[in-house]
Amino acid sequence: MSAPPLSRRHRIRRAALTIALTTCLGAALANCSEAEPAAGQSAASPAADARLARLAQQAADTGSLGVIVRVDSGDGKPVEIAKQAAWTKDDHRLAAGDRFRVGSNTKTVTATLVLQQVAEKRIGLDDTVEKWLPGLVRGGEHITVRMLLNHTSGLGDFLLTPRFLPSLTGQEQRTWTPQELLAITPEQDPPTEPGKTYSYSNANYEALGLILEKATGSSLAELIEQKITRPLGMKDSFMATDAAWPAAKRHATGYEPDAKRLKALLSGTVDLPEGVGFAGPERPGDNVDTAAIDPSWSWAAGGMVSTAQDWQRFLTALMSGRLLPEAQMKQMRTTVDAPEEGGGYGLGLIKVDTPCGTVWGHTGGLPGYSSEIYTDATGTRSVTVFTMTNFGIKEKKAATTNKALVEAATCQMLGKPQPSDSPTG
Repeated sequence: MSAPPLSRRHRIRRAALTIALTTCLGAALANCSEAEPAAGQSAASPAADARLARLAQQAADTGSLGVIVRVDSGDGKPVEIAKQAAWTKDDHRLAAGDRFRVGSNTKTVTATLVLQQVAEKRIGLDDTVEKWLPGLVRGGEHITVRMLLNHTSGLGDFLLTPRFLPSLTGQEQRTWTPQELLAITPEQDPPTEPGKTYSYSNANYEALGLILEKATGSSLAELIEQKITRPLGMKDSFMATDAAWPAAKRHATGYEPDAKRLKALLSGTVDLPEGVGFAGPERPGDNVDTAAIDPSWSWAAGGMVSTAQDWQRFLTALMSGRLLPEAQMKQMRTTVDAPEEGGGYGLGLIKVDTPCGTVWGHTGGLPGYSSEIYTDATGTRSVTVFTMTNFGIKEKKAATTNKALVEAATCQMLGKPQPSDSPTG
């Protein structure tokens, strides 16, 4: 079944703030079919791989613009696909190993680091935010570390505030500190008592990054390198500190609809003033190249750059128990209801129950970049779908073809037959 409709307030935040388009993903996974395989076709076969490649190209040609798909079924032979719309090749020839802004998938790394400190008894899940960040978070005496991790803190999100929106779109060049972002974070509307209701907010993870740094005496970037990327051999993964892409490694180019398309796309959800759109060079099809928009504000909430292979290495290590003791892994998998995610939200981890099986992971979205990365419950199998636009796949046809690609890749990852129906719409 698909996720139920969101409240108007939640729809506005999801549409305008590029938080991974998880409603679309949840619907895609929840509708994953268990249709019988065609004659001579198994869940993993050359025919299935070819169909996945066709779906990837169809998605690219109908609004996704470019996609990277990596399916690892645990047999040592991952399927890697990179497809793009023809005109985007003038900017960049997409490859499966390209670096990509993984957005809110970063939250799973931040949560892992927090739970490592919980295991070492430096941080308590029931510690108040006020204990660690006195005077910095409104109502922090009633908000716990656990509530930050599972988005039940009652904090709103800073992304819709008039002061921040120009930075999100790249129209304003400004470096934000986590403290400044927390200072402009509003209450939820209507106000919600801490611990009662799930409501996704990047502010929660800005606060967690500061708590980590205070508890350890190390910077977040140092912690990520010391405890995650270096031990796991994630050589293409790092925390972005500005808009620059390192010259030594290829990266995907991201795009968003121009101001006119964006206003039409969001009409009925949020009324954008005329001319409000993403900064960047104009590209064919009323698109804008957003690869140079600075994502550093997202920090502990979404600032990491990685590749499909690197991030699957992290997520499979996490889910197989290599990064956390059993007690903390159990805490991470303890979820609160989050129907807009297609299931439940744990501590930096999303659980989605589909007819094809249960998947765990996260999604991410930044201007020009959307990502879905999941494993099975044991961390044996994993799937990544990177898409070279975030808002662009909310248009009807693009959403339909992207959904078909995500569900086919997920079913193939889980060893189940791909849905037999071709995307329509």
